[in-house]
Amino acid sequence: MREATRLTRAGQLAEATLLLQRMLRGESPPDATWRTGRIAPAGRQPPILDAVANTIEGTDGPRPARATPVRPRMFGELFDRTRQRSPLGLRGVSRRAPPSTPDMVPEGARFIEGTYSISAGSRAYRLFIPSRYQGQPLPLVVMLHGCTQSPEDFAAGTRMNFIAEEQTCFVVYPAQHGQANQAKCWNWFRKADQQRGRGEPSLIAGITRQIMRDYSVDPKRVYVGGLSAGAAAAAVMGATYNDVYAAIGIHSGLACGAAIDLPSAFVAMRQGGGSDANAIPGDGTPVPTIVFHGDRDVTVHPSNGDQILEQLVKTTSTEKKAHRGRVPGGHAYTRTIHTDASGRGIFEHWNIHGAGHAWSGGSPAGSYTDPRGPDATREMLRFFLEHSLSNQPG
Repeated sequence: MREATRLTRAGQLAEATLLLQRMLRGESPPDATWRTGRIAPAGRQPPILDAVANTIEGTDGPRPARATPVRPRMFGELFDRTRQRSPLGLRGVSRRAPPSTPDMVPEGARFIEGTYSISAGSRAYRLFIPSRYQGQPLPLVVMLHGCTQSPEDFAAGTRMNFIAEEQTCFVVYPAQHGQANQAKCWNWFRKADQQRGRGEPSLIAGITRQIMRDYSVDPKRVYVGGLSAGAAAAAVMGATYNDVYAAIGIHSGLACGAAIDLPSAFVAMRQGGGSDANAIPGDGTPVPTIVFHGDRDVTVHPSNGDQILEQLVKTTSTEKKAHRGRVPGGHAYTRTIHTDASGRGIFEHWNIHGAGHAWSGGSPAGSYTDPRGPDATREMLRFFLEHSLSNQPG
C-alpha cells in the first residue's frame, strides 16, 4: 500500500492502479517493475472512476441475471470508446448516439444550459424547468452523473425530468469537466474535494445557490442525488452542506470519507471504505438519506451501501423495519426503513437482489441503466419530498 501511495504522489497513476489490482488479487508484483516504473504506458493518464478494475464483461443487450467475472483490465482498455462492449456490464457509453430531446424532456417543459464560475473553477450545467412553473417556489433536485456520463445522458437514463414534471420540481445537472477528470468522474476520493468551501463541493453548492438566486426555489426543499462517483459526491455534499440540502440520494455509491486518495479509493470500491467512513464529517448532524445498491455490484462493493447507513444511524436513535418485494418481471428487493421517535422515515436502504452497477428502473435511452427496477427515480424523489430543512432530525 505504501508503494501504491508513493506512485500516486509521483503522478504514476497507471502504475499505482496496476499494483493495487495485483494486491487485491493476491499477487506479488516484481519489485524492479515498480521501482523503475517500466510498465507499458496506457496512452493517457488513467481516470479514477466508478469502474476501477471492473470485473464485468458487458454487452449492448440486456444484462444476464448473473454477472460473469473476468480478469480485471487496465484503464486504457476499459475506456476505449471504439469497443462495442460496455465496461460496466449494462448499456454503456461506447458509440452511443446522444439522447434525443423526447428522451430527456417532457413536452412543454424546458431543459436549458448554464455555467457557473468561481476561483475553484467553472462547471456547465443543464437545468430542467417544469411546464407548470409560473414563479411559485418549487423544490430543487441536484443530480450528479456517474463517470463517462453527461447531464443529457443522465437525464435520459434516470428520467428524473419526467418524474419532476409530475411533481413540479426543478432539476439541475452539473457537468464534470474532462480537464478535472479524464473520465468526467466527480473526484469524491480526494481530500480537497471533500471539504466545505473548497474544490468540487464549492462548485456544486455554488451551482445550487445560483439556481436558487435565478429562480423561485423553496430553500427548505433542496436535495442532491447521484450515481456511483456522483453518488459518492452527493454523500460529500450532504456531509459538508447539511444546511443547504434537506435530503440526499446515493445510488451505487460510497460514504463520505470512505477514501482520501487513489489507493484508498480503489480498496473502498473493491472491499468497502476504511474507518474514516464511520464518522460523519462537518458538525455530525446526519441528513435524511435514501440508498440504492445492487447486491451483484462488482464495481462498487455492496458493503458500501450498508456502510452509509451505519455511518448515519450511529448518531441517531431509530427503529428499523424491513420490507421485501419484487418488481413484476424484474428484480426482488429488500427495503429497510429507519424511523425516528415520531415514526417518520429518515433513512432508507434499497438492497436490489441480482442487480449490478446501474441505475435501477432506468431507461435504455441512457447509459448504465437496469430497466428491471425497482424505480429508483420515483422512489428517490418521493423520499426527497417527504423532507425539508425544517423537519430534519436533530
